[in-house]
Amino acid sequence: MDLHRLEQRVVEAVNHPLWTLVRKEMTDHMKSFRFNILMGIILLTTLGSLYTALSTIRDAASSIEDADQWFLYLQMLTITDEEGTLYPFITFVSFLGPLLGIGMGFDAINSERNKNTLIRMMSQPIPRDSIILAKFLAALIIISVFIFFLGFLVIGLGLMFMGIPPSFGEFIRVTAYLVMIMIYISFWLSLSILFSIRFKQAATSALAGIAVWLFFTVFYTIIVNLIVNASMPDQLFQTVENQQQNQELLTSLMRISPNYLFSEITMVLLTPSFRPLGPISMEQMVGYVPSPLDLIQSLTMIWPQVMGILAAALVCFAISYLIFMRQEIRS
Repeated sequence: MDLHRLEQRVVEAVNHPLWTLVRKEMTDHMKSFRFNILMGIILLTTLGSLYTALSTIRDAASSIEDADQWFLYLQMLTITDEEGTLYPFITFVSFLGPLLGIGMGFDAINSERNKNTLIRMMSQPIPRDSIILAKFLAALIIISVFIFFLGFLVIGLGLMFMGIPPSFGEFIRVTAYLVMIMIYISFWLSLSILFSIRFKQAATSALAGIAVWLFFTVFYTIIVNLIVNASMPDQLFQTVENQQQNQELLTSLMRISPNYLFSEITMVLLTPSFRPLGPISMEQMVGYVPSPLDLIQSLTMIWPQVMGILAAALVCFAISYLIFMRQEIRS
């Protein structure tokens, strides 16, 4: 009897309007040319960066006695060629990941409104909040599946070409990094959905999302450096304390940017020997013994950064939810 009730509840949950809309949105994404183009670009850049990394590491891997201490699979994601002609995997992810989130959410609502399909959808016995939840969950599920596909592709190609299996610590760090990529892209996805609700035209919401991305990628660092340099005295009159305060102010302002937070997460997770996330004094360096951190210590270091990006994503989605629930939908 209990098993029968459980089966009924599972069937009801699967047939809930929310998951019906999620399946419909996932199908629409996978059939769209925009989705296939974005995935193709990211896949090609990933294969290019991995080819360069494997060519650089493969020769050195045969002479390594203890591969665990070299973190070969983590170097595959961070290493570049000697000429610097091709960027590593982490650079492509931090650059193209926001575009993926923006590209999958900038017309989530306004396209439905412009096609007059949103009012038809609302005429059905579907809760209004299920529509925006389905838009977000469908895009996030597809992005997550694709990101994990890339991560396991990296491990598979590394095992095929180097012949050295990844250690358990490397596998967990790569998996944790993939989860962080999902959280990072979810911020840009929720921001693009917010713009799709706020602006009536899809082109306007797309330009707004790209403008925010360009601001944090290019201009924000320049503005912060100008502010910090203008607030401090001339370099000839700076003391050690002034220089340390200058670096602390610079780091604090830079951590407003989700791009900078994600770069810190990437550095700590994929470089186990990396310890400081801010300016340190000479007194703090006394007695320092260079040794790799374990995963728990690395996650403890980046926990504030992860919560910052996650909080920004939740705030954007909460604002989108409130605006959408209060909007009047007419044909």
